[in-house]
Amino acid sequence: MNRTFIKRPIHKVEWPVHNVLAFTTTRHHPENQHRIYKNSQFTSYSQFNLGEHVGDNPDQVKSNRNQLLNNLSPNSKIQWLEQIHGNNVVTIDSHSPMPLIADAVITQQKNMSLAVMTADCLPILLTAIDGSEIAAIHGGWKPLAKNIIANTVNSMCTSNENIIAWLGPCIGKTAFEVGEEVKLAFVSQSDKFSSAFSVNSSHKVPTGNEHDVKYLANLPMIAKIQLETLGVNQLHHLDHCTYTDEQQYFSYRRDNVTGRMASIICRI
Repeated sequence: MNRTFIKRPIHKVEWPVHNVLAFTTTRHHPENQHRIYKNSQFTSYSQFNLGEHVGDNPDQVKSNRNQLLNNLSPNSKIQWLEQIHGNNVVTIDSHSPMPLIADAVITQQKNMSLAVMTADCLPILLTAIDGSEIAAIHGGWKPLAKNIIANTVNSMCTSNENIIAWLGPCIGKTAFEVGEEVKLAFVSQSDKFSSAFSVNSSHKVPTGNEHDVKYLANLPMIAKIQLETLGVNQLHHLDHCTYTDEQQYFSYRRDNVTGRMASIICRI
């Protein structure tokens, strides 16, 4: 698995597909990392929140979303989703000004930018090797447990072995504490997922309450297992923890009231 490391507010995904542009944002504004963020709480939304649903100033969010267009080809439009932590996948041929209710989206159209928002969940971007088809997935643990990756890959026209996957920043394996029900949601499907969970030894369990054991979950490993099981073996990973890196990333688990990053992919 290849790893890249972010050194700027917007990080361009480097993969061997020249006609597909992809990038992910941080909490920093791409034009001026030290600008004053008016009419919003800096500690909650920082400089570059892209979520309309988190209580931020709507005009500022609109301005931030428009700023993204500077990183895309002319006439490109961004398709936003209303993510509901489900497993619905939509395939689009044209842009909808309203967010589509889904947790994954696919297109074969040029200049159609697909976006997923995250603040701890795992963003997953897919492209055909020849750049003819792209997809974006919101990989929270619930969509992953509901097989959002398989639903997306199986909905694509590209053969599985010709798909390249990119996994973005998410809450890391040392920070994502979950209950036994989350572990069971995966290991009940396959024992392969056992390796993605470890007992959180720092969590004290009262005697006689073994069901209160807490685990640390590895979201990228879960996604990697699912992708490789499907025959998608070309993986790239921006291995950063949104929870622990407060200077770079929004984190819902850490702050509760917070902004959202966006991971975007576009055929050019």
